Amino acid sequence: MSGAGKEIVIRLRGIVNRLGGRTIHDHLDLDVYRGEVLGVVGGSGSGKSVLLRSVVGLNQPQQGSIDVFGQDVLNLEEAALRALQIRWGVLFQEGALFSSQTVAENIQVPLREFTSMSQALMNEIAAMKLSMVGLPEDTAQKRPSELSGGMKKRAGLARALALDPELMFLDEPTAGLDPISASHFDELLRRLQQSLNLTVFMVTHDLDTLMATADRVAVLVNGRLKVGTIDSLRHDGDPWIQEYFSGPHGRAALAS
Repeated sequence: MSGAGKEIVIRLRGIVNRLGGRTIHDHLDLDVYRGEVLGVVGGSGSGKSVLLRSVVGLNQPQQGSIDVFGQDVLNLEEAALRALQIRWGVLFQEGALFSSQTVAENIQVPLREFTSMSQALMNEIAAMKLSMVGLPEDTAQKRPSELSGGMKKRAGLARALALDPELMFLDEPTAGLDPISASHFDELLRRLQQSLNLTVFMVTHDLDTLMATADRVAVLVNGRLKVGTIDSLRHDGDPWIQEYFSGPHGRAALAS
C-alpha cells in the first residue's frame, strides 16, 4: 500500500525506548495509513509490544513524538486523551478478560467507563458485539474460565469493538491458538476490518496471520524498523528478515 494520498492515522517520529539500560527502539519513524492492516514483527525482545503500548499511552518513550488522528498522544491532557481513546480499541494478548466478570460485563467495561448509557442498552450492545465476532448468545453470561482459548480471543475482540472504534490495536491475536482456530480468527479479523473500514496496528509473530491479513509489515530489527510488503521484505538482505520470511516455516507459509 503506497502512502501517496493516504491519510496518516498514526505517525511516529524519532521514538527511543530503553529497558534496563538497553536501547530497544533507536529513533523509530513509522506512518500507519487509514484503512490498512499493519503487522509488526520482530525477534524475541525486539520490543514489539512495548511499541504498541507506547502508541496507546501505556509506555512513555525516552524520546520522540507519537501522533494519533493528528493529536500528540504523549502530551495530551487527561480529558483530551480520554476523548481520543474512545476512537480506538485494544485486544491484549490472552484477551485480558476480567475473571470475576461475565463476558457481557467484560464487553461493557469501556461502555461504563466512557459513556452514561442505560444497562439495557449496554446489554443490547454486548449481544450485538458477541454476534459480530461469531460467539453464541449464551456466551454473554459465561465467565472467562468457561471459554476456550479461541473464544477468549473473540470475547476480547468484542470488548475492543464495544465503542465502534476507527482504529484497532492487536497484541499477538493468535498466540496460543491451534492452527484451525488461528485461521478462523484471521478470517474474522479481515472480514471485520473490511466491513468496518478499520485501521489495524497488529503485533504478531505469526507469518500465517500476516499472509492472511496484513497489507504492510514493519519489522523491528536491531532497534530500527524496516517497512514494506511481504513480497518486498522477502528480498531484504538482513539475516533475521531472511530467516523469518525465507526459512522453512516462511517458505511453507508463502507456498500455502
